[in-house]
Order: sequence, then structure tokens, then C-alpha cells
Amino acid sequence: MEWPAILDEYEKLVFRMTTPRVMIDNAGCSNSTRVMVDSARKHGVLLEAVQVLTDLNLSIKKAYISSDGRWFMDVFHVTDLDGNKLTDESVISYIEQSLETIHFVSSKCFDGLTALELTGTDRIGLLSEVFAVLSELECNVVEAKVWTHNGRIASLIYVKERDSGSPIEDSEKIDTIEARLRNVLKGDNDIRSAKTSVSMAVTHTERRLHQMMFTDRDYERKPIIRTNDNPIVSVLNCLEKGYSVINVHCKDRPKLLFDIVCTMTDMQYVVFHATLNTAEDRAYLEFFIRHTDGSPISSEAEKQRVILCLQAAIERRASEGVRLELCTGDKQGLLADVTRTFRENGLNVTRAEISTTSENTALNVFYVTDAIGNPAASKIIEAVRQKIGLSDLKVKELPLIYHQRAEEKEEPTGGVGGAMLLSLGSIVRKNLYNLGLIKSFS
Repeated sequence: MEWPAILDEYEKLVFRMTTPRVMIDNAGCSNSTRVMVDSARKHGVLLEAVQVLTDLNLSIKKAYISSDGRWFMDVFHVTDLDGNKLTDESVISYIEQSLETIHFVSSKCFDGLTALELTGTDRIGLLSEVFAVLSELECNVVEAKVWTHNGRIASLIYVKERDSGSPIEDSEKIDTIEARLRNVLKGDNDIRSAKTSVSMAVTHTERRLHQMMFTDRDYERKPIIRTNDNPIVSVLNCLEKGYSVINVHCKDRPKLLFDIVCTMTDMQYVVFHATLNTAEDRAYLEFFIRHTDGSPISSEAEKQRVILCLQAAIERRASEGVRLELCTGDKQGLLADVTRTFRENGLNVTRAEISTTSENTALNVFYVTDAIGNPAASKIIEAVRQKIGLSDLKVKELPLIYHQRAEEKEEPTGGVGGAMLLSLGSIVRKNLYNLGLIKSFS
């Protein structure tokens, strides 16, 4: 790095202490891109670095994290979701710029939107009722994320006034929205734990969802459906070094490291050393941690709480059910209509990601199961697609035979729906487009 002539040695030291050094290497590893970050250590800085990578939907295949005194060095081996090294210079440049300013840069900006936070007991048709209320109250849903876990639901929905396109600032309307949504969440048996709130604050959506479910204590509730692939978490104390050692073995998936580090950070633990390795579809992680006050985990009760919280953090985003992708022109009441169709056909939404492009196109993803959490029958899925539109609602993550059967029945389609759906293949460029860094992600 060449220093400006006007900087004295003290200014250079301050600049060095507050500015991470980032190196991105495509030559050192045959099957991944290596991202190295060297920075002063502070609480939460690891989470911020991981957040930059996961916000671009990059897959972290390996990671080595080490702190030495007041400094840390992180090494991440990343690929795109197709398992390829990063070759797009705009992506590489964005990663470098973002990691070099992680101490100062906030998350994606939701200025001009009003955030609605909802938590309560999950039930079939709940989202349909929520979106119907918002449509009736003339609120346009611009973005939203919905998670469910252990019978609980958490959702962060960004809305604006339908007519003016401005944030909702009228206090009476805000009170009405909160009251109506709280009544929906309460249903017949959730009078105490149903919560709604309205905020204008900018926040990182997925981190906030973790915080909402953690506050809701979803980790204390029994799973509705037990599987044979639950994450294995163990906690041991390394007394001679003063660390607690956490080992995690689970199915690999995108954003796994973010979910774990996010929960550790919110629980006021600091990661001093860590490794992540993946093999095929499995992930193996080891963390050496302490409390922010420097002490390791001190009791059996605390140990069990950490295990439950990390298992919950991993499971919240685990994809349950059939993935349905909706790509169509946005219109008034679209979400209410789509989710009502799900409800009428006995489908439950276990996770959802709602977004709207600047061209007013809805790009929505839903994970659906039957009413008791089992995989939905292909006949029901096909009936839902017929109702919503075969060219608008696409099916992912189903057996190949179902795709072949559906393609035989479906005529070739064109237009904005088909073209926009094809663009979903480049997830990284889509995220850069949404961030306003490139003009097209096709």
C-alpha cells in the first residue's frame, strides 16, 4: 500500500488499525477462490466479514479463523452456488471494497420503507391472512422474509403506501396495522406470545430474524417433526487455554457459517479460533470461544443452552418442503392471492423470500409442505401451478421424474416471466443488481 505523503506515522497506524487488509486469490486453490481478511479484532467483526460473503449468496467451503492478541486473520474458500470459482471482476471488486469497510458500512438500505416485525404460533394459512390484511389496508409489500421453526413463525416485511409509494408514517394507520396483524397472529390460542412492531430503522433482515426467534425462545420448543439428520453440537472446555470448544457436524448448506456466528455473537460469545471444512454435503465446524468478559462456558445449564441455540440457528433456515419460485409482474393483492391458493390446497409455507425489482417484477420463493409438515403430493403442486400460472410458478427441488412430467404438459413460454426466471441462475449478479452496483444481472 502506498501512503499519502501528508500522513505521519501515527495517522498510518490509526489507518492500519481501522482498515482491514483484503486479498483475493484465484490461483492458490484449484476449486475455490480464497478470500483473506486481516484486521483489528473487535466484537462482531467476524460476523460482519461473513455477512458480506453470504449476502452475495457465496458458498463457504472452507474457513480458517485465528486471533492473535488484538488482531485476527480470516481465510475463506468460497464458490458461487454452482460450485465455481469467482471470475466476475465486478463481484471480486465488490467483495474487496465491502470487506475493507466492514467497520463502517451498514447492511442493505431499506430507506423509504416501513418494517413490520411479526412473531407468533405458525399455522396453515397464516401468511395468507397476513398478506390479505396488508392488501386491505393498502400496503404494498416490497420485500419480506419468513422463517418457521418448532411451530413458531418470524417475519420481517417491508412495506410502503400503495398510492404514494412513501413509507407509512401516519400514527393512526400504524396502530391499525399493528392491531389487525396482532389479531391475526393470536388466532385462537396465542394470546400471550403473538407480537407485532413497526420500525423505520435500517437492519440486516436475516440477523434480525435470528434475534426475533431467539427472543421468542424457539429453541426451547419441541420439534414438530423429528428427522434423522438433526445437527450434532457438542461443547467441551479447554481449561488450560481458557476456551470453550464447540464442535458442529451437520448437513452443509448456504449461509451455514453466518447463522452459527450470528447466534454466537448475539449470545455475547467471541470466536478466537475456528475451522470449517466441507465434504460432499456435510459440514464440520470447530470454534474456540469465550464470553465477551473473557470467561469460558461455566455451567452445565449454560452448555445445554448453547447446544439448543446453535441447533435452532442451523435448523431455522433448513429448507423444508418443495421450493416454488414465482416470477411475474407485481400487482395489487398478488401475495394475498398466491398464499390463499396455497391455503386452499392444504399447503403450508415453511419459509418465504419476497422481493420486487425496479421493473416492478415480483421474484418470490416459497418452501411448502402439506398440513402436517410432510412433502406435498405432486398432484397438489401441479394443481396450484395450474391455478397461479404454469409460466409464472416454477417448481424446484423435486425428483427429476416430476420435472419431466411437468415439462411434457407445459407449452414453451416466453415473455418477461420466462426471461426473468432464467436470470435467477446467476444469484451473485442478481444480488449486485439489487444493491445497485450493476445495471443488469442477465
